[in-house]
Amino acid sequence: MECNHDCPILEKKGVKPTSNRIIVLKALIAAARPVSLAELDEIIGTMDRSSIFRVLTLFTSSHVVHTIEDGSGTLRYEMCDGEDECTLDDMHTHFYCERCHRTYCFKSIHIPAIDLPEGFSMNSVNYMVKGICPRCAGLLQKAQDR
Repeated sequence: MECNHDCPILEKKGVKPTSNRIIVLKALIAAARPVSLAELDEIIGTMDRSSIFRVLTLFTSSHVVHTIEDGSGTLRYEMCDGEDECTLDDMHTHFYCERCHRTYCFKSIHIPAIDLPEGFSMNSVNYMVKGICPRCAGLLQKAQDR
């Protein structure tokens, strides 16, 4: 697999750009939203799920991606914008549609600073809003109008 403009993302994080890693990286970038292992498996279609999972595990430990849990019990993966590691500035609000079960990123809505009591240190934060997305709201309205 040819390593084009996406490879510097891996190289900057110290990850060797193998063909499987490039395939997973391109799928994550193309998704442009947090996706689950099952969704990546469906998107990619040419790799077995265990290979995708191994790449995601490496990407997580190398801060290429970070994980979020949307309340459905499924981890979702999204690209980490941080230079070296995922920081609070990389964390943003997510929205989980309770109807279509998609998770959306609201990168312009940052997570508020959290002042933890003395002795506590934060490694990550998950800020999830749940409701109905505009697409599903439109479908519900059409169904009611009939």
